[in-house]
Amino acid sequence: MNIETFLALSLFSFVTSITPGPNNIMLLASGTNFGFKRTLPHSVGVSVGFFIMLIAVGLGVGTVIQSSQLVYSILKYLGMIYLFWLAWKTTISHSIEQVNPQETKPLTLLEAALFQWINPKAWMMAISGMAMYTTTSAPYVSMMLVAIIFALINWPCVAIWAMFGSQLREKLKQPNILKYFNLLMGVLLALSGISVLFQ
Repeated sequence: MNIETFLALSLFSFVTSITPGPNNIMLLASGTNFGFKRTLPHSVGVSVGFFIMLIAVGLGVGTVIQSSQLVYSILKYLGMIYLFWLAWKTTISHSIEQVNPQETKPLTLLEAALFQWINPKAWMMAISGMAMYTTTSAPYVSMMLVAIIFALINWPCVAIWAMFGSQLREKLKQPNILKYFNLLMGVLLALSGISVLFQ
């Protein structure tokens, strides 16, 4: 991989990872409601799941999904339904003072990793990244390089959203303010689910 390709891939990875999407909205809400430390497994799970997805796309899963309208539609609508469920759970979240660790908890590393497989933005990022930056002369080496570079850039980007959410905790400790914040996050998640219909 030459320096121009590396810089282009790094920029693509950064922009697609840092911009709002289902993962980042969920991490912002989780950081606010649970703090950065408890949200850390969620953020790591996003990047681990995405790394595995990149490898799978590089090995041909992405081609199957692109060529099969049925498989694509199933993943698309499962993702949308799950996003709506997450939007509802986010909207009805308790205030910070009322949170009972036994009743509510952030996503685990495994849950966050599995979520990537029904996340439309993650599929778009993985398929686009692999299509644009792997080479036919050394497909497997370039695939691994793309996956590693993308994952290394992805985690700090998604972790920033969780950190930003944890910084809002003090400001949102008033139950009414947090209630409106969670409502806003729920609406944004629902809108990201609706946007799937137009992709």
